[in-house]
Amino acid sequence: MVNFGRLITAMVTPFDQQGEIDWTALSSLIDYLIEEQHSESLVVSGTTGESPTLSDDEKIKLFAFVVEKAAGRCKIIAGTGSNNTRHSIHLTRAAEQAGADGVLLVVPYYNKPNQEGMYQHFESIANSTSLPAILYNVPSRTGASLTAETTLRLAQIPNIVGTKECASLAQVTQIAASAPEGFLVYSGDDASGLPAMAVGAYGIISVASHVVGAEMKQMIDSLVGGHSQEAAKLHQQLFPIFKGLFGCPHPLPNPVAVKYALELRGIKVGSVRLPLIPPTEDEAEFIKKLFTR
Repeated sequence: MVNFGRLITAMVTPFDQQGEIDWTALSSLIDYLIEEQHSESLVVSGTTGESPTLSDDEKIKLFAFVVEKAAGRCKIIAGTGSNNTRHSIHLTRAAEQAGADGVLLVVPYYNKPNQEGMYQHFESIANSTSLPAILYNVPSRTGASLTAETTLRLAQIPNIVGTKECASLAQVTQIAASAPEGFLVYSGDDASGLPAMAVGAYGIISVASHVVGAEMKQMIDSLVGGHSQEAAKLHQQLFPIFKGLFGCPHPLPNPVAVKYALELRGIKVGSVRLPLIPPTEDEAEFIKKLFTR
């Protein structure tokens, strides 16, 4: 089975001034994330990539472009989940054809299926592809939560190989404690990443790794290497950035803050698509201060 590594970046989608995908900026971003921020895998067209406002044609072009540009330097995980099982199967097959190494499948949102409906949704997608699939449970966005019991049931399907878990540390613990060998739990929350790994998560699917990925890799390596105090110190140093990029105390939707933070570092990714809007002057100043302490 594919090893996606411990530090995975949920990558932003660069846009130009007309709001179209900026392919030149994307090419540079991929190099930067791999070479400077030590991303071991990239998620393409996830929430951070503004998947709700990307067309299917844009997503499929993104899959192929990122696979070609990465050229085996890291693994590519395509965000192909939706609240429409047939649509997810269509995108998953397109991702496989484009050469992606795996897919990320979010819990169906808005229509709020029950646990059996979720099970059959993910089972159907997994059965449509030979690619390894990572589940994505993020109740704050979807309005529904995949239980630990259903996750563990899905873990018995051979090509469902992990979950990105954002529900709670208790759920991370329960899944990690009972999952079959080879099924990996990833934290989907930067601020909870190290605590999640301490209770059994394998790694982090991160937003902050766009700007502090090298430091996060050091933190993860310290923990895995048995240096828990060093890892804790690094986590404490990074914690204001983890929280601040999600707008504490100014609530900002992902990826508004991280795109602005990248621009501050000279990494051109452009702004966001409506209905997201750029940070206000006060919010921009707050983000600047995160990196000048």
